[in-house]
Amino acid sequence: MLERLFQLEAHGTTVRKEIVAGITTFLTMAYIIVVNPSILSATGMDFGAVFVATCIAAAIGTLIMGLWANYPIALAPGMGLNAFFSFTVVGSMGYSWQVALGAVFLSGFIFFILSVVKIREWIINSIPMSLRFGISAGIGFFLGFIALKNAGIVVDNPATLVSMGEIKMAESLLFFGGFVLICALSFRRITGAVMIGILAITAVAMMMGMVEYDGLVSAPPSAVACLIRTANYHAWAAP
Repeated sequence: MLERLFQLEAHGTTVRKEIVAGITTFLTMAYIIVVNPSILSATGMDFGAVFVATCIAAAIGTLIMGLWANYPIALAPGMGLNAFFSFTVVGSMGYSWQVALGAVFLSGFIFFILSVVKIREWIINSIPMSLRFGISAGIGFFLGFIALKNAGIVVDNPATLVSMGEIKMAESLLFFGGFVLICALSFRRITGAVMIGILAITAVAMMMGMVEYDGLVSAPPSAVACLIRTANYHAWAAP
């Protein structure tokens, strides 16, 4: 059934390879589950509601991409747009998160129409290849900067905006250790190098007491209840 649906042999892959690749992709991009709610909750949105919405949106988008388009690409909320949503539209322009979400819905509807009528394809094809590479590199640098900040390697500085942190901290040492381990495994062409590196560093962090283990499975927060609670709070706080 899998061969008939995904044509694994024609693409030069196997079920085992795809499973390992899927797990590796999930562990690599799983940071979005926490980072996205932490950014959007700065606008007043409930962290639990955004957490559930992030998981549902990523799951639905990835399933559509895999089962309908038959393309091995995982989808998740964009890290650049959520920062623009929170810190520019809501933070700087002063709009409420409800109004900003309405604008996101309208933009998504317009984007869908542009995709159906092929205008989106024309726009993408008109973008120079060098600019496409630049956009991908910029997103990569942005994610790398977030990782450096969370590891304590990059810290705030009132004079230069950013400066070098205390690289002798345990978090920084784990970061460097994981990076070197992943690079070494990738150089040796070991399957699942990224996944092995992430799991190894996570295990070390747990043994050092830096990560609290709460189990593998738990009930997610109710997105509906969180949204109702947030909406009631804003209605009560409104003058």
